[in-house]
Amino acid sequence: MSVTAVIPARNEAATLAETIDAVRGISGISRIVVVDNGSTDNTASIADEMGADVIHASNKHGKGGALLAGISRARSFSPEAVLLADGDLGSSSSGLDALLSALSGESPAVIAAFPKSVASGGGFGMVKNFARRSIRRQTGFTPIEPLSGQRALLASALDALPGIAPGFGSEVGMTLDLLEAGIKPVEIPISLSHRPTGRSLSGFAHRARQGLDIVKALRGERLKW
Repeated sequence: MSVTAVIPARNEAATLAETIDAVRGISGISRIVVVDNGSTDNTASIADEMGADVIHASNKHGKGGALLAGISRARSFSPEAVLLADGDLGSSSSGLDALLSALSGESPAVIAAFPKSVASGGGFGMVKNFARRSIRRQTGFTPIEPLSGQRALLASALDALPGIAPGFGSEVGMTLDLLEAGIKPVEIPISLSHRPTGRSLSGFAHRARQGLDIVKALRGERLKW
């Protein structure tokens, strides 16, 4: 199966090289697209030096805009599947091969569920619980990790998406749109590590932005292809 990986990255110079190297080692990966989402460090130059296909996106629509640009570029290569990976996973990205292994006609969309030690690190879980409950109220489906950005989708699942929700609502919007199309995502546990948001002032501000973007996604706001 031919797979294009999409890595949205904003100021991920510290971990991006390890992330790209680990993703490149996954069987089936034919291309890696890195979306530099308005970085102020050397994220873009690192991605370029690592041989990734680098595109630049303004931060106007946040992560959702970066995913829209990255997935659109990936689809231009006509891959059988697309793998989404955050830029801060480092060497643990190699574990994402489990997502691709789980893809099939019956499971065209697979999401990584973090182990409890990672999923609960650094925050209070309020935004995650809000997203989980909101998805359940709208669809009846209760996701384990509603905010996980680590996903693998067959081309058929991508075709079912009307676009991407802006900002940090992108994952919630994607789950809602898949369910609306009759595709129930499969969640599998993977041992991954990432940079926790933390309980600093900036961490609280990040979670507030997440919450607002999730509300937009729940209301149906999408960036169209």
